[in-house]
Amino acid sequence: SGKWVVSGFVREHNHELVPPDQVHCLRSHRQISGPAKTLIDTLQAAGMGPRRIMSVLVKEYGGISKVGFTEVDCRNYMRNNRQRNMEGDIQLLLDYLKQKQSENPSFFYAIQGDEDQYTGNVFWADPKSRSDYNHFGDTVTFDTTYRSNRYRLPFVPFTGLNHHGQPVLFGCAFLINESEASFVWLFKTWLSAMFGRSPLSITTEHDSVIRSAIMQVLPNTRHRFCKWHMFKQCQEKLSHVLLQHPQFEAAFQKCVNLSESAEEFESSWHLLLDKYELVDHSWLQSIYADRRQWVPVYLRDTFFAEMSVTYMNSYFDGYVNASTNLNQFFKLYEKALESRHEKEVKADFDTMNTSPVLKTPSPMEKQASEFYTRKLFTRFQEELVSTLTFTASKVDDNGEVTTYRVAKFGEEHKFYHMSNNFSGLLCRHVLAVFRVTNVLTLPSYYISKRWTRNAKSSVVLEERAVDPFNGYLESHTVRYNTLRHEAFKFVDEGAESVESYNVAMAVLMEASNKVACVVKNEGKASVNNGPMRNKSSYCRSEGEGSSTQQLSEADMDQKINELSMDLESANRKCEVYRTNLLSLLKDIEDHKQRLSIEVQNIKLSMKDGL
Repeated sequence: SGKWVVSGFVREHNHELVPPDQVHCLRSHRQISGPAKTLIDTLQAAGMGPRRIMSVLVKEYGGISKVGFTEVDCRNYMRNNRQRNMEGDIQLLLDYLKQKQSENPSFFYAIQGDEDQYTGNVFWADPKSRSDYNHFGDTVTFDTTYRSNRYRLPFVPFTGLNHHGQPVLFGCAFLINESEASFVWLFKTWLSAMFGRSPLSITTEHDSVIRSAIMQVLPNTRHRFCKWHMFKQCQEKLSHVLLQHPQFEAAFQKCVNLSESAEEFESSWHLLLDKYELVDHSWLQSIYADRRQWVPVYLRDTFFAEMSVTYMNSYFDGYVNASTNLNQFFKLYEKALESRHEKEVKADFDTMNTSPVLKTPSPMEKQASEFYTRKLFTRFQEELVSTLTFTASKVDDNGEVTTYRVAKFGEEHKFYHMSNNFSGLLCRHVLAVFRVTNVLTLPSYYISKRWTRNAKSSVVLEERAVDPFNGYLESHTVRYNTLRHEAFKFVDEGAESVESYNVAMAVLMEASNKVACVVKNEGKASVNNGPMRNKSSYCRSEGEGSSTQQLSEADMDQKINELSMDLESANRKCEVYRTNLLSLLKDIEDHKQRLSIEVQNIKLSMKDGL
């Protein structure tokens, strides 16, 4: 009859049949339809990840079984989609980096993989980033939370804080993936760009993969998890608790932020978990195990340049977002750099040309106002004024170490054990001890130069003469920006009066003649650092056309030393001239004040006579 008939069935020779509600999980039954692909493309372009996209699809189709594929399929499709879409724009990225390096040989970039067939990660750092790291690279923030472009590539900036407490950039990267191998490569590359000098501390998000990479590449750097990210995770991991107990979040943050000792934190932590029945919560157990890497009370012996308890990396906030493509990214990236630079210049100007209002007759406050930047002086002033509410009494003195008990007035039952290097500024508790021991001015040992108005002075270069970055002044951009910044201050001070103008003009003419002589005799030189794998250095003089003359390492060292000595000599002369100008300006201001007082006295005597 031509029909097949089942004549027998042996159960042992067959696998268990898949229930109807699980059929969509079989590979043979999984397929992403055309309309689903269109929706995924649209949502991916808007910056949504695979998990959120699947949630939308489940609602759209009326259930996971009706979608026709799994989240893994969606993730794979999005990854392949990214690779296809990236091919054109990646070339824009490489062209941009090559152009920047051709404009300034101190521009550093490195890629993982072949430039012709780019499939790896990329890192870059401009000359200013490398220069700023030389001054402020003691503590670094590494943030992978930016998702700045439609391909969902992690944009990863390395940032820090300058002497005004403003964010500064130490380099950037794009990562194809967030594997441990990627982070190891990135940290090694970044360290190479920063001439092998590891930071004292680094702050990252709470991530075991990043922690493992840092342990391999930066074993001597203190690693901290960002507290802001911890609090954000708390809102996600404990959303059900926050719905039932809205007061939990405030209690959680109080436990973390206000504990004065490790014992107080651990006691408060256990009481909190008992109260809300969260003792067995797996996420809370994991972050408690890592408490020494994010709870402030365990980190106070390490410098993190902490400015506030809510500080977070914000260098590119307002400039890049999830829908930014690579072509748009670099325009916004450069706009962010320009904006940050202008803010730093403005802060420098305000520090040098304005005087803060002193709140006490303390010589220490006046001293601090003269060497701290305006932002940091405000912080110090707050700490100093707060000492008026604290008492300090000696409790032990063994001849080598003297111990004081510091307590807030009215809270004598609560005292403080201080061993802080968290922000680099003396806290109110130490200043309270200074007050009762008649220490009227700050000992130089307690003044962190990185917070002073001279943080970027030539002394840093002299202290780190072995640092190969001494040659950064070979960059025309760096030289131009530095001279322009100093010239603005010079002109502003020199124009205050006829006397200061005459001094400034005389100094300017002398400097102009010397510069013209140097340019005539020395010519121009440039040092090509090249990308990471380019180990050659060349020196090109005017009139040589396209030919290059390779210098030996000894010749390059000698040239760098000569330039460094010339720079140091010029800086010393400028400092002398600047001191003379400031002294002259001070004399003029004193004279004006005396005249004003005499005029007031004359007016008063005239009124009395009437």
